[in-house]
Amino acid sequence: IMVTISPWISFNGNAEEAFTFYQSVFGGAFSRLVRFKDMAGPGFAVAEHEAHKVMHIELPVGTSSLMGNDVPESMGRTNEHEHRSKIAIRAGSKAEADHLFQGLSEGGQVEVPMTDSPWGSYFGMFRDKYGIEWMLEFDPKQ
Repeated sequence: IMVTISPWISFNGNAEEAFTFYQSVFGGAFSRLVRFKDMAGPGFAVAEHEAHKVMHIELPVGTSSLMGNDVPESMGRTNEHEHRSKIAIRAGSKAEADHLFQGLSEGGQVEVPMTDSPWGSYFGMFRDKYGIEWMLEFDPKQ
């Protein structure tokens, strides 16, 4: 059995916009896009203004996927400035690391620019324009 771990990101109504941005950097096509209206029915009422919001979106990246959703207003807002989670990416080359870092950090806040780290890898860290925190690394030893 090969285990993969896929990050899941929650948004306050702009999941599709954010995932379209991520798709512009990673490439590929969404493998799943389900809106709340698609799941509406007896026992699962959907407010008219939330019908087009995303219940599940999935973008394959490498051997795993980046997944997410919009949080229904009835569940409250998701904290767009939390500091508990980061999405870590291991790039296959220094050039790929630079490309992903430049693309994903566009419009965001760079915390650590891509640089040679004390532990021997090429590393950078940032918060993207949607408030999601990322760490990007290329380790020539792996």
